Amino acid sequence: MRLHVVHHGIRRRRALRRRALWAGGEVLVTVGVVLLLLVVHQLWWTNREAREGAEREVEALERSWAEGEHDNRPSDTTATAATTPPSPDPASEQPAAPRQPPAADARPSSPRWSQAYAILTIPRLHLRIPVAEGTSKRNVLNKGYVGHYPGTQQPGQTGNFALAGHRNSHGEPFRYINRLVPRDTIRVETESATYTYTVDKTLPQTSAHDASVIHPVPRSTARPAYGYTDPGHYLTLTTCTPEYTSKYRLVVWGRLASVRPR
Repeated sequence: MRLHVVHHGIRRRRALRRRALWAGGEVLVTVGVVLLLLVVHQLWWTNREAREGAEREVEALERSWAEGEHDNRPSDTTATAATTPPSPDPASEQPAAPRQPPAADARPSSPRWSQAYAILTIPRLHLRIPVAEGTSKRNVLNKGYVGHYPGTQQPGQTGNFALAGHRNSHGEPFRYINRLVPRDTIRVETESATYTYTVDKTLPQTSAHDASVIHPVPRSTARPAYGYTDPGHYLTLTTCTPEYTSKYRLVVWGRLASVRPR
């Protein structure tokens, strides 16, 4: 009978392979846990933190307005078109004739950079969030606020009041703006008035560099069938699309329907 001889060198090599496989498995498990924690932080904790902060800011704005302490109303002078592209259902018909604009807010002061100065309410989405000046990620968007594009008009002014917001993470206020349909209402409250806009058109996808969608007369240069040709009182909401990417922009446009002084 032949005996199978196992040399010590072979056993050592097998033991080393087993240890290497075990160590590799531990590394993969550790990396997986770290990635899972990062995803949880990004998609859950940042949302919770930003939403709570945004709710507190809305309450603070309402309280300061009631106490008459917040005097930060935008002017009615027409601003120049923004040249910075949006950091973000189709309709291509043009209005038959320009509409008569409602009265606009005519206060002389302008918001300070990154300061929350208005409240955006979208009833269909059960959304009520602060509007701050500028589109800084750190100081505005990552706080769960929506940001006003510098250089675009203020609420109620002739031109385009243009806003940006996150679609995913950090409160994701604009996650579901693709669900808005024509005639949905959007309200913008300032210390002096409430401006009600009605949703008019949606541009489902355009280039991230399509800056003309936030011009005073908004119209897409990447997709010219979408937009307007006549001056008016417009509201523009922009966010990233598809979800969890920043490759393209989703745009929703509205028109000013009424102004109610506070």
